[in-house]
Amino acid sequence: MMASSVPVILSLTSSTESPNNASSYPSKNLVMSCLTMIFGAISNLTALGILAQSRARFRRQSRKSFLLLTVALLLADLLGHVILGAFAMHVHLNWKSEISEHQKSFCNVFGASMVFFGLCSLLLGCAMAVERCVAITHPFFHVSRITIAHAQSAVLFLSSSALVLAVLPFFSVGNYTIQEPKTWCFLPINNFYVPADKTLALVFSSLGLFALFFSVLCNIVSGLALLHARIKSRNGNMTPSASSGRRASSTSTASLFRTLDVEMLVQLTAVTVVSFVCWGPFLIHVFVKQFQWVPHNTKDPFTLVSLRMAVWNQILDPWVYILFRKTVLSRLCCGRYSQEIMIPSHSFSESRRDTFSLH
Repeated sequence: MMASSVPVILSLTSSTESPNNASSYPSKNLVMSCLTMIFGAISNLTALGILAQSRARFRRQSRKSFLLLTVALLLADLLGHVILGAFAMHVHLNWKSEISEHQKSFCNVFGASMVFFGLCSLLLGCAMAVERCVAITHPFFHVSRITIAHAQSAVLFLSSSALVLAVLPFFSVGNYTIQEPKTWCFLPINNFYVPADKTLALVFSSLGLFALFFSVLCNIVSGLALLHARIKSRNGNMTPSASSGRRASSTSTASLFRTLDVEMLVQLTAVTVVSFVCWGPFLIHVFVKQFQWVPHNTKDPFTLVSLRMAVWNQILDPWVYILFRKTVLSRLCCGRYSQEIMIPSHSFSESRRDTFSLH
């Protein structure tokens, strides 16, 4: 989240630098902001294009909900790049890489955007993990009860929840403050002025951490279910012949990476890992800081370091869908077997439903 503000935060001017050196930074920062925003936007648009091309593979009802959640996540990333990138360039062009204390309205909108897009991505990623976990562990319930309307309702509810939390300071519930080095605005992290500030920071960090840890839990459950099904399938197909056994093993290996369920789980796991690595330090830091008292003139360098990690999340998210595709996974993990063996690409949940119908 907040990927467009990467250049604003990464290219900071130290107070000890000479005026001549410092004067060259705004133009460099502006160029970096533009390049980063363009690169992030192109990455997200490319990932959306890949999903559009493969939409035929998601034609079944049980897969459309996952596709909708994925598109919603990438759109949130894309809008975060564009909107926050515009804020970053506005800071460079108008205030020489610093936000003035008199720009309270701008700071409020900047902070609300960071909270909204940050929570949206985390909550949507968690919703994707829950959807896949239900689809893999309870395929009959998923195909009969979970519809595209449920996915749309989930996107609306999660985005509305993030929006409500983001706009509360506009109604005098908490505040957005300028954060050091005066290039971004966010909820008070090191010092809260009213109890509502502390509460909002705790709610933001708690929701984010819950989304991350629950995503990890759902992915573990889904992965174990797929692994258990593959082991049973391989054991059931074993024959006394050694050559037959090798063919069955090769078939199982190729089939493993041809199923859409596994492909989606690999992508979802990668998204969760990226989010956990990028967002984990910042969310934990914000959460812990609400239980510590820090003098107002004390600088906290780790806040900036952890934010620098968090802002790369939207840049890396789309590359998960660009790199972790069926064709790439087949080439990397199946080798020559993926070219020699033709196997029906039935998903794990579909296989379970077909087996059930035979009885």
